[in-house]
Amino acid sequence: MRLAVLADIHGNLAAFAAVLADLSRREPIDLTINLGDCVSGPLWPTETCTLLMEANWPTVRGNHDRAVAFDEPADMWSSDRFAHSALNPEQRAWLGRLPKVITPAPGVLAFHGQPQNDTRYLLEDIEGGRLIAAPPNKVATRIGTEALSHRLVLCGHSHQPRLMQIPGGAMVVNPGSVGNPAYDDDHGKHHVSEAGSPHARYAIVTLSDTAIDVELVAVTYDHGTAASRAAAHGRPEWAHALTTGFMPTTGAEA
Repeated sequence: MRLAVLADIHGNLAAFAAVLADLSRREPIDLTINLGDCVSGPLWPTETCTLLMEANWPTVRGNHDRAVAFDEPADMWSSDRFAHSALNPEQRAWLGRLPKVITPAPGVLAFHGQPQNDTRYLLEDIEGGRLIAAPPNKVATRIGTEALSHRLVLCGHSHQPRLMQIPGGAMVVNPGSVGNPAYDDDHGKHHVSEAGSPHARYAIVTLSDTAIDVELVAVTYDHGTAASRAAAHGRPEWAHALTTGFMPTTGAEA
């Protein structure tokens, strides 16, 4: 079985289209899985949501999807508020109905952050204001004994392409972010996440009876158009991140 794994599109239609085009050249793909945070951001939330609803892939609800669906606009981060105002009620309801955890294929478990908390990282710790790889014992504890019985565990949230084989347990894969290569988070313990390039990221996972092969894919696309749109909507830090894969020295909220 060949799985395409996407996460953290964040309304970046240009990056999303490039990933879909790349996937079309890699067929056959048996199943495409979306790990959430679909539309939040100053880009193309309506168009992105429309495509995802039409695709009808197995999809989990990310923390930003939850915020767009259920929070009051006055309490939202600006990226969530932008998406909320652009979406129609049916689209917001679709986001709200997405499950927190899914088993999209035998032996596969998927969620956004951690199984019980969509705002916490699975494969990363915060150190010195940056994300670093967490040790396997900590990752295993975060996943939990029952979840570790799966062969493959899929997560997003950190925007960091990463994989880890838990000794004696699951292969854990984060495909990275399709549409947002860097962000600054000052809610709680301040830190940045930076992929280091403007590429759209996703993963292809091939499951056989005896092995799991993982390809972390980085796709070039017209990131300048996305950056210009972010700047036009008053988000210069997003424009910088989309252009470079890094945050400016004085970042802002995700």
